[in-house]
Amino acid sequence: MGKRYFGTDGIRGTVGKDPMTADFAIRLASAVAQVLVPAGGTVLIGKDTRLSGYMFESALEAGFTAAGANVLLLGPLPTPGIATLTQELGADLGVVISASHNPYFDNGIKFFDGNGSKLTDAIELKIEQHLEEPAITLESKALGKAKRIDDARIRYQEFCAATFPADLDLDGLTIVFDGSNGAGYKVGPRALADLGAEVITIGCSPNGRNINDRCGSTHPELLCTTVSAVGADAGVALDGDGDRLVMTDENGELIDGDQLLYVLATSRHDEGTLKGPVVGTVMSNLGLEHALRERNIAFRRAKVGDRYVLESLKQEGGTLGGETSGHMIVLDRTTTGDGLVCALQVLAIMKQTGKPLSELAAGMPKYPQTMLNVRTEQRLDPSASPAIMAAVDEVEDELADTGRVVLRASGTEPVIRVMVEGEDPNQVDELAQRLADVVAANATGTEG
Repeated sequence: MGKRYFGTDGIRGTVGKDPMTADFAIRLASAVAQVLVPAGGTVLIGKDTRLSGYMFESALEAGFTAAGANVLLLGPLPTPGIATLTQELGADLGVVISASHNPYFDNGIKFFDGNGSKLTDAIELKIEQHLEEPAITLESKALGKAKRIDDARIRYQEFCAATFPADLDLDGLTIVFDGSNGAGYKVGPRALADLGAEVITIGCSPNGRNINDRCGSTHPELLCTTVSAVGADAGVALDGDGDRLVMTDENGELIDGDQLLYVLATSRHDEGTLKGPVVGTVMSNLGLEHALRERNIAFRRAKVGDRYVLESLKQEGGTLGGETSGHMIVLDRTTTGDGLVCALQVLAIMKQTGKPLSELAAGMPKYPQTMLNVRTEQRLDPSASPAIMAAVDEVEDELADTGRVVLRASGTEPVIRVMVEGEDPNQVDELAQRLADVVAANATGTEG
């Protein structure tokens, strides 16, 4: 039986539409409590800066306390910070209210177990079975309590700082930090400044509606121009919930997740601390795979989604993985993707080597890659369409051995992602558009 509500990263949707309603959040908390939280257990709840976060925080608090769980409210905090504090405070469950890189009118709910790890498919299925039942309310003496934790940001900031080499600091570096008007808007600049950097902030004035709005890792244009304009050494951009990272070099050129993964992997390989293969996804640039191969570094591809990268790392005994979008996982530092922690690792390499980020990333050529999102009226499996798959075969024949085609359905929205990669950028653009047109035509039931 497939999952109805959980996608690749929790449950997500437009606020006010099923399932992102207050009523559903109460039932969800009740279901999760019955599956994962023992009687009298503890649940942490954190959120990003969306206006709807207040509503879902209150609804989840009601559902969990009615089911007998004690709730600690963390307020705005990056997703990886909630995973970290779940472990540090010995909680049974961590809850994140966020729709990550989506606009403010969306929201989502995702979970970490007591080890700071995301839930398995099997656990999510168990939770969904309980969602078919009414929310429970125990008798008064069995109800849980709720209180706020005022030092959550400081605790997480101290954790981030502890992942930076003790014999280094960021003195002498000027860094532009873009918090995407999201969960990392306070902790990011303060962590960098406490390590000695001069910090210039953008995207750090949230108002509940401007999260991810022309800022952050999904819209890094302002970061690029600001770094170049002020002569900074690097730029750092998180997404709305702080688990994604992209950077810019000293020239204002974007350094994406694949390039950052290359920088981290080659540095650790050179110092002899890299364990197991590096794990990317089916969307990782072919240039990353080839560049790592030249350095005799093993590389594996997982399905898209940081949870699948994490699963592959654990299976393969690796510690370093990530996605082009900037979900970076450094397992010997954290249990989940953490944009701020990964930024600190890259900045440490810059300080250790004395090299600018442009030079560190130069060893990875980026193959031209075009990705188009085709929105559909409902979830669609492209492999089930003969017309779409015939078009894929034609494109692959034209690319021969010089490129790749990836076609996949988004796990969080009704979108088909069409990616074509190859040596010739003009050919890549033309083939991607041709394939996207076929997908769009067949997704709406018309002839392509």
